[in-house]
Amino acid sequence: MPLISSSYSNNPFYLFNGHLQTIVPSLFRVVDHVKYRRERITLPDTDFLDLDWVEVQSKELAIVSHGLEGSTDRPYIKGMVSALNKANIDALAWNYRTCSGESNKLLRTYHLGATDDLHLVINHALNQQKYHTIYLIGFSAGGNITLKYLGEDPAVLPKEIKKAAVFSVPCHLRSSADKLSTPFNQIYLKRFLKSLEEKLTSKAVLFPDELNLTDYHQIKSFWEFDNRYTAPMHGFKDADDYYTHCSSVFYIKNIQVPTLLVNALNDPFLAPPCFPVEEANENPSFFLEMPRHGGHVGFPEGNLTVSYYAERRAVEFLNTSK
Repeated sequence: MPLISSSYSNNPFYLFNGHLQTIVPSLFRVVDHVKYRRERITLPDTDFLDLDWVEVQSKELAIVSHGLEGSTDRPYIKGMVSALNKANIDALAWNYRTCSGESNKLLRTYHLGATDDLHLVINHALNQQKYHTIYLIGFSAGGNITLKYLGEDPAVLPKEIKKAAVFSVPCHLRSSADKLSTPFNQIYLKRFLKSLEEKLTSKAVLFPDELNLTDYHQIKSFWEFDNRYTAPMHGFKDADDYYTHCSSVFYIKNIQVPTLLVNALNDPFLAPPCFPVEEANENPSFFLEMPRHGGHVGFPEGNLTVSYYAERRAVEFLNTSK
């Protein structure tokens, strides 16, 4: 305990494996219109973050963190924002550095352990002096950042943070990187590497001495990418050092805020170490749910345009025992 039996079972019959449950919702989902109010904040290091707000005049705020190479425009983010608003919760979806459609100013970008930026966003929201309750919601990379944030120094977390819910989280980064580099997952790997290359190409114009994209096409795994770019750009010795310091699985034992992790057993991005059963058994504040189906950031229920389990489950968890 607390391992949770999942109630997710209404996956459409024609999405019969984890790949379809991942890809089809990503490509074909239609969400309610979400009208963001964008705010750009300047960071202490002179860089910036773009934040997207949707407010319903609530005293509760959910801060939503997207996945790798995602943004606040992704359907799964807008779907979650809409569900939160319908539950009378304000939503703040934030774009990581380089993810809002404009390159950031510094050599550093974002990575899967960049809790410093999440902390700045939370404090900025609290400085509005409107909210007595903060919830954290994260998908994939954003889920890893969220879990790490909650567990790395729980004694100094803002008291307003009451709960968190995260989905499809590669909480053991090395095993997930290896899984994504297998032959069956080349469609995802190539898509990510192409998107990352485009951003690095733009950044290399500003930092030609620090970024070398020669032979980029020879990169065949996430480990190679992280070893060549992510680690040195963000102060890590190498990819293994980055994975060790930033894998949220190593911080789960310290989490004190009620936190839900939902990882589908057929998620094509996740290897066995990304299902932290032992950590859930040992931490009464950490709830692990492992549905058989769902794919990666998928979880469709019936009609692809209407219902998604991640949204329903997040709102349900946040509303429990209020």
